[in-house]
Amino acid sequence: MAQPARARFSYSAYLALERETDRRHEYLDGEAWMMASGTPRHSKIKANLLIQVGVALDDGPCQPYDSDLKIRVLDTGLATYPDLTIICGPVERHPDDRNALTNPSVLFEVLSDSTEAWDRGGKFAHYRRISSLQQYVLVNTRDQRVEVYTRQDDGSWLFVDHGPGMAAPLVAISASLSVASVYRNLPEEPATEPTTEQSAGPPEG
Repeated sequence: MAQPARARFSYSAYLALERETDRRHEYLDGEAWMMASGTPRHSKIKANLLIQVGVALDDGPCQPYDSDLKIRVLDTGLATYPDLTIICGPVERHPDDRNALTNPSVLFEVLSDSTEAWDRGGKFAHYRRISSLQQYVLVNTRDQRVEVYTRQDDGSWLFVDHGPGMAAPLVAISASLSVASVYRNLPEEPATEPTTEQSAGPPEG
């Protein structure tokens, strides 16, 4: 279970914590928790995603950003680092944090045992409050499975699951994601994986 880096502090104190430690932390409601490093398999999937999406977008109005980019949800205050972010048009910065952007069009999370419940549940609930967000993509690390949630005109979200040999449409950017390419050249993982690939969401209590 991830532990809070410091109990109940302001956003400015959170920013100071990141500067002092030079590590990424998620932040919500006065608590911050450090994001641990991922496995080689997790890292390669992220790299494959970035390459494929980057080639598709080229020099167009939508551009990809890796997991060093912070996203802050204006309505809820969550600050987090998605595995891949697509921003369309000019970037919009949070007034309290010039390095945090607030207008993603597509967000990607690569799932792990420690983060899956948070990425599917609480984090997605926060992401749905982002008015610019059109699609949310979850990528499994164990099986070839890409799940795409697309915002509908009535505000609901349509879920479509994509497996081996399929292409996942990214209608928000007029592109598609080859599932086979997402999982290309992955390293083998040891039989027993670490339990802390990334932060698992807000500390309980």
